[in-house]
Amino acid sequence: MADDNATITIDETPYRMADLSEDARQQVLNLQITDAEIEKLQQQLAIYQTARKAYAQALSEALPQPTH
Repeated sequence: MADDNATITIDETPYRMADLSEDARQQVLNLQITDAEIEKLQQQLAIYQTARKAYAQALSEALPQPTH
């Protein structure tokens, strides 16, 4: 059960969730879900970037050293 006193701030204006229309509450939920997914993707990207850096370092170490 949702807290009737819960508020959300949009464009620096606080709103009580209980005062929002069903459509507005659904859009808030959609934003929360989207934000959570973006955060997960950002975490995955950080993992992949770290792995790529490690692979590039391993490749650099595996290449034959140039002779001059």
